[in-house]
Parts: sequence; C-alpha cells; structure tokens
Amino acid sequence: MNIILLGPPGAGKGTQARYLVEERGMVQLSTGDMLREAKDSSSEMGRIVADVMARGALVTDEIVIGLIREKLDKTESNGFIFDGFPRTLAQADALNDLLCEKGKVLDAVIEMEVDDDALVARITARSTCAGCGEVYNDNTKPIPRNNFCTNCGAADSFVRRADDNEKSLKNRLMEYYKKTSPLIGYFYAKNQLSRVNGLLDMGVVKAEIAKVLK
Repeated sequence: MNIILLGPPGAGKGTQARYLVEERGMVQLSTGDMLREAKDSSSEMGRIVADVMARGALVTDEIVIGLIREKLDKTESNGFIFDGFPRTLAQADALNDLLCEKGKVLDAVIEMEVDDDALVARITARSTCAGCGEVYNDNTKPIPRNNFCTNCGAADSFVRRADDNEKSLKNRLMEYYKKTSPLIGYFYAKNQLSRVNGLLDMGVVKAEIAKVLK
C-alpha cells in the first residue's frame, strides 16, 4: 500500500507516519530526510545533491524524483508513505508517472485537516526529542519531570524549533496553502482523497487513518 500524507506543518504527519512504519512495516519517504541522506552518501545522486546544496540552489523536481526512484528500487517494504512530496501539481504528475513505471499504484491520499489558530497554539507549545522525534506539548503531553524521553529513553534531549513561533508559523501555513490547495482538488477529482481531523488526540487520528486504509 502506497499513500501520501498531506497537511500543514505541525499537523502530525510525522507522528502518524511513524505509527504506520512501526505497525505496518511501511517505509516513510520524507523529502528532507532523503536529501540529507543523499548528501552524506557517495552515490552519484548524492554528489549531485551535495553540489546543488553547496551552491545554495533549489533542488529540482527531477532530483527528488530520482531519489524516490532509488528508494523504490532498493527498498523492500509493505508500502511507502510519501511525506512532504508532492507539493505541486507538476510533482504529483511526476510521482504518478514514476509509480506507473514501477508497476505500483497510489492507494490513498490522506489530508490531515486543522484549524489554523489551534495549530499555532499546539506548535508554539511543542518540543521534540532529538533522539527519536517523539513530540511533546506543554499542555497535553509535557516533558517528563525526570527529563527522560518516554519513547527512546534519551536524557535531556528535548529541543524546540527556532521557527516554532506565531509569526513564522503563519508564514509557513500561508506558503503551504498556496502550494498545496491545487493538490486537494487534483486528488479529489481522482477519487483518492480522504480527510481526517489532525487536531484530535494522536491515537484517535491513528484510528481514523486505519479506517481509511482498510
């Protein structure tokens, strides 16, 4: 099963992807992670990515699709989770062409809907374990008093993103909606789009996504 998770920053895509990886044996393909991994590798694609990033240039769609192609070719899994890609209609078309080329299909596109004000309140209270990515929240899931991560056991590893502030978040949300809103119509027209409330308890969101993937 291959799926796309859509949602603005802080909607919980990373957390839900981790659940799917752990419980279904799927592989998360995060654009940012793939670029960092490629940059540090000695592969031909890695050298291309390193050069582009060293020059401060934008990574092209062709490069990202090339990285995804490598992952599809080299990785055994029960399906892929595309996280952070596609972001544009051109990228959506390119991904569809690649999946067809590999004899694969896109089974579902899940949009994690949020209320912007509630999302800003959530993210400005957010901390993350640098060791495993576990997310904590000052109001709903505070950092344990002993400062040990409940997921991986790392000590004193909690960090806050510098741009997790109201002004930066609203700018990031606006950029997300500008780029992604056409994708909503695109996948809806193809009868591939499902929606879940991304602001519900993480366990409830997990159950709603499981219903979509039945």
